[in-house]
Amino acid sequence: MKFIGAHVSASGGVANAAIRAAEINATAFALFTKNQRQWKAAALTPQVIDEFKRACEKHNFQSGQILPHDSYLINLGHPLQEALDKSRAAFIDEMQRCEQLGLSLLNFHPGSHLTQISEEACLARIAESINIALDHTEGVTAVIENTAGQGSNLGFRFEHLAAIIDGVEDKSRVGVCIDTCHAFAAGYDLRSEEACEHTFAEFERIVGFRYLRGMHLNDAKSAFGSRVDRHHSLGEGNIGHTAFAWIMRDARFDNIPMILETINPDIWAEEIAWLRAQQHAETNA
Repeated sequence: MKFIGAHVSASGGVANAAIRAAEINATAFALFTKNQRQWKAAALTPQVIDEFKRACEKHNFQSGQILPHDSYLINLGHPLQEALDKSRAAFIDEMQRCEQLGLSLLNFHPGSHLTQISEEACLARIAESINIALDHTEGVTAVIENTAGQGSNLGFRFEHLAAIIDGVEDKSRVGVCIDTCHAFAAGYDLRSEEACEHTFAEFERIVGFRYLRGMHLNDAKSAFGSRVDRHHSLGEGNIGHTAFAWIMRDARFDNIPMILETINPDIWAEEIAWLRAQQHAETNA
């Protein structure tokens, strides 16, 4: 089964995210459990937690269909110890918020070396950061998102993801989320079925589908291999429709949250309906 949705607003309370997802006929959703551009947030109250759980139950969202995202400020590979400690504390808080809400996944961007330490040293710091967070929490899987490779961000090569996973002690609580726009911008072609087959064969060889815990389905305004992160609506960018139809028909992508972060929320319901239709469409659809 394909769980398809979008990254919806949690404005006014996290319970509203589930309600907004249901309004667009989603069977998955992503959200921020706090303001993503602030280090700290008010603690979740029992009332807020209960409202969220009741909204999810009402609209038939299980924890495995929900892919929360952490704060954009966090850098788990920061070269400076004080800043690294601050990021680690914030990440633990994000994991604990998921734990309180009954969520089993937390999606995050791995980190940046800021041209001050080597890629290898940064990847090792990221893995160590995950280990520390897992030691402080239970039941929540750390889901590493591939990046477009802008600036000094790591995670744009499948090898980066594999290296981080290799350094994580509890392999049962680490996974990856593949963002199609980021992959394309990083040089993984998705413009034809043959290209998709090749790219995901590489993913299987280097990382493994057993670690795939989510997808971000985004077309790309950015050029192939540009290492620029610019999302577009499905079929309107440089990837085109083919990759998304192909993913919908491939059982390896079943039973994970597949999240739109496309640029026009007004057509999310249409995009979700189109994706759902591709599961039974002809190969040349």
